[in-house]
Parts: sequence; C-alpha cells; structure tokens
Amino acid sequence: MRVAVVGAGSWGTALAVHLARARCQVSLWAREAEVVEGIAKDRHNPLFLPEVAIPKQVRVTGEPGAAVAGARAVVFAVPVQFAREVLRHLAPHLLPGAVLVSASKGIEVGSLARMDEIVKEELRLAEAAFVALSGPSFAREVAAGLPTAAVLAGSDPAVLRELQRVFSNGSFRFYTASDVVGVELAGALKNVIAIAAGMAGGLELGLNAVAALLTRGLHEIARLGVRLGGREETFRGLAGMGDLVLTCTGALSRNRSVGERLGRGEPLREILAGREVAEGVPTARAAAALARRHQVEMPITFTVEAILAGRLAPRDAVPALMSRSLKDEAPL
Repeated sequence: MRVAVVGAGSWGTALAVHLARARCQVSLWAREAEVVEGIAKDRHNPLFLPEVAIPKQVRVTGEPGAAVAGARAVVFAVPVQFAREVLRHLAPHLLPGAVLVSASKGIEVGSLARMDEIVKEELRLAEAAFVALSGPSFAREVAAGLPTAAVLAGSDPAVLRELQRVFSNGSFRFYTASDVVGVELAGALKNVIAIAAGMAGGLELGLNAVAALLTRGLHEIARLGVRLGGREETFRGLAGMGDLVLTCTGALSRNRSVGERLGRGEPLREILAGREVAEGVPTARAAAALARRHQVEMPITFTVEAILAGRLAPRDAVPALMSRSLKDEAPL
C-alpha cells in the first residue's frame, strides 16, 4: 500500500519508519526544510528522533501535494492546534477514496472539536474515510521496533481490516474498534491527567498520589467521554487505560515532563520553549470548556487548567483536591 505520513515530528517519523518496515511505500511530509534535507541526505531527522535511521524506502518531501499524491492512506501526525491549515493544503491533492488516519491526539481550543470533526469540516470526506489511530505508543519505542499495540477506530469494517492487515507486523499489533468518539477523547484527555501525574512527581507527593490521580483521572475521562457519545468499555482499552498508564508513568512522556517541571517550580513559558509539542497544555483548556458546556464534573482537569492559566499554584492544588466533598466511587 502507498501511505503518506503528514508531519515529521517524533511521532510522524516513528510511524514512517514502522510503515516502511511493514512493507508500505511511504512518503513523509515535513514542514521544516532542515528535516527534509537531513532525511534526504543522511537518513536521519536532525530535529526529531535524530538517533533513528530512516529507511531508504521513506521518501521525504516539503510539498504536501507531492507527499499525498497516489496515497491510499494518509497518516496525519500534525498537532491538533495546527491541523486545519495543513488539511487545507492537502485537500486538493488527495486521491479519491483515500483514507485519512489521524494519529493526532487533542481537542482544538477555539472550536472544541475532535480531529474527526475537524477533518469532516475541512476535507468533506465520507465518514468511512476517517480512522483514528491511538494507544500506548511512545515514538522512540515504535521507531526502535519494540513490541507495541494500538487501536484503529472507524465506521467501515472493511477499511479497518485492510489497514489492520497492512499496518501490523511482528513488532506493532493493531486492534480495530468502531467507537471513534471514545478513542479520540481517550487519547486527548489522558494528556491532561499526565500533566497532573507529572506535577505529583515534581512535588514528591509519592506513588499513592500518582495511583489515585490515574484512577480518578480515568473515571473523569470516561465520564465526559460517555456524555459525548463514547462507549464506557473504550476507556478500559488500549486508547483509554493503556495510553493513560503509559503517558502518566513513562519517562518519555512529554506531558508528564511538563507536569514534573511545573511541580518543581519552573515557569510554563520556559517549559514550552522547545520544539516538541505537549498536546495536554491546550487540551486542558479545551477539555475544561467541554466539561462545563456539558455539565460534567472533572476536578483534576479543572485543577490542571487553573494551574496552566496561572490561577493556582501546583502545591495549592493538593489541599483543593483532597478537601472536596466526599463521594461514592462508582457512579459516572
């Protein structure tokens, strides 16, 4: 299968490397000229995952139209807040019948839209032509060929089976699902909880606190997800619990790292000064707005939003959360 990967950050680069190993014909679009030059000349991405050798089967280009020309599947790995601009550049060049596979995890701040909603607005694709890719998958480990499992969610079983067969190999196993809303929300919202878990680490609150944040964080993710049309079982799967555990506990997590540094007292503007994007920062604002719109209680998310906005200090968040009124655990 001819596959285009749009976005040559760490995640897009790792997916391009994996898909080449899975015997796909891969083209990779990069915004940065130095990335295009580095991959073309040295087979390394000089800005993202520079230690990873990129197979010669990956053709790199700085032209969106050239990247997606003739591609049956377009794997989209651009941060959600920048997605619309890139999608507009792609629209005139997509092959009729092409499938857009979104590997972007987040909620757009201005519109509070998920990626499936953004793609529908910008590309006018049929519902069956959108697939969400999500799950516990650090880019460096995927690029290194370490065992990984993720989920492909869409509405057309035939499309999902085709992608599952083509994308899977001995190191990366894909499952399929029909709950696009749940998979997308799980992948986006876990980044917010990961910031909270990182802050617990930075504040040296102990492992009990981190375990409580993960558990209650999953509960509030599912609460909002079900309210918006997702299925509860999705949040217990790879895109939900699996990705949440990885992102909240793994040393390679950008969102967890943001939280850790905030907990240690570093200013947010300095933390965000690098090239890598922490999707949980804008998503916290969007998730809190969605929760208020739909009258869903999300205390951890609201607390993270307040800290990122400068309305609350990380250490002051602990008594605020611990002194909330006592409740039953189970009800959504």
